[in-house]
Amino acid sequence: MEDEGKGPMRITRRNEARRQTAGFTLIEIMAVVLIMGMLMALVGVNIANQIDKARVATTNAQITQLESALEFYRMDNGRYPNTSQGLDALINKPSGKPEPRAYPPGGYLKKRNVLLDPWGEPFQYQSPGSHNIHAFDLWSLGADASPGGDGVDGDIGNWSGDLEGGA
Repeated sequence: MEDEGKGPMRITRRNEARRQTAGFTLIEIMAVVLIMGMLMALVGVNIANQIDKARVATTNAQITQLESALEFYRMDNGRYPNTSQGLDALINKPSGKPEPRAYPPGGYLKKRNVLLDPWGEPFQYQSPGSHNIHAFDLWSLGADASPGGDGVDGDIGNWSGDLEGGA
């Protein structure tokens, strides 16, 4: 067959056909990149919303944990720490008046980072509270770290029954 000259020609044509269909064109690659970019933009927006929801849920859980520690403080000492003693009284024995009468050696919280909200800002504390006049107010200023706001930027406090942002 090679004598007829058809053998090597047939192999060359096959190789050319393979080379032409083996890769992607620039337009095909750009279309795929564009589609992937659009999908990532949609997924990115949804992920950001979920992160905000998770931070609000974490704030609610931390407020509940701090409320429990403050109740233990009150049971041991007959009152909540005052506003000037603050939440630090749950970790370090307060030295000012009123002095706690039965402060445990390890304090009421093991980790200091519990005093920071998920945005890295300290929780706010007031005793007696303006919302809870017979107890205390405990709140986070939210994502914007300033009073007021709506949604994730809203204050999250222990005075609302559902502990959601925007109060």
